[in-house]
Amino acid sequence: MAGERKFSGESPTRRKTPRGAHQLAELANGVIDPVLARRAGISTALLGSWPDIAGADFADCTRPEKIAWPRRDDGDGRGGGFQSGVLTIACEGARALFLTHAQGELIGRINGFFGFPAIRQIRIVQKPVSPVTRTNRKPPPLKGAAAERLSHMVEGIEGDRLRAALERLGTAVLQKTPGRRR
Repeated sequence: MAGERKFSGESPTRRKTPRGAHQLAELANGVIDPVLARRAGISTALLGSWPDIAGADFADCTRPEKIAWPRRDDGDGRGGGFQSGVLTIACEGARALFLTHAQGELIGRINGFFGFPAIRQIRIVQKPVSPVTRTNRKPPPLKGAAAERLSHMVEGIEGDRLRAALERLGTAVLQKTPGRRR
């Protein structure tokens, strides 16, 4: 049929856009996921959803490190079937004590994320977790005609916060940088 799409054999997460280009995040996840799965037993989906899973109390001070899955061999050579793993979580300082008390709830949230009882225990490792905060360098103020042009462009804006934001944006855009044409 003319309006029906045929199965292309591609993974639904690796679909092409109408122009044939792939999204960078999908390509990166396709490369990173197998490495994370092999080395740490986790996926980028878990890392990306961690703030929602951990909740407001622990999102900023914890990070999943790895999942240790037990061996499936139970000694008789038949394979033991699925067994839940142990999730190692990095946690900052004194917050680890509070995380210890909330382990049961967190295990429930993690297993809810996976959709099956993937985690049976949490191992907490104390180490710094907070991402390094970058300070955005404020561009130098505009001079001369560029400053007059920008002030003329934003003079009709009534909201102070909006006008200030547009002035910051305009300053960054109109700034003369070597190698750029205007």
